Amino acid sequence: MSVHKAISEHSNRQHQRIKQFAQLDSLREMYIEEAVSRCRQGQSFSVEQINEVTKQINELARQGIVPTRKMVTPEMVQEYVERQK
Repeated sequence: MSVHKAISEHSNRQHQRIKQFAQLDSLREMYIEEAVSRCRQGQSFSVEQINEVTKQINELARQGIVPTRKMVTPEMVQEYVERQK
């Protein structure tokens, strides 16, 4: 395999990881906003979907180039909502 081809394949894999990370991170933010909104309204909320996407992001991060994200607890959402008041 030529060096050029190997570099191109490596670059393509990195680009795909970044693209997948952006999609997952956007989905995670949507779930976070949903939980925050429900918490503000005094409704029950779950962080399960947030953390499922977070696990996927962190698995992707283990392959390199993209950052990890923290798992979210219900207390974190509640604290965030309280700080916004």
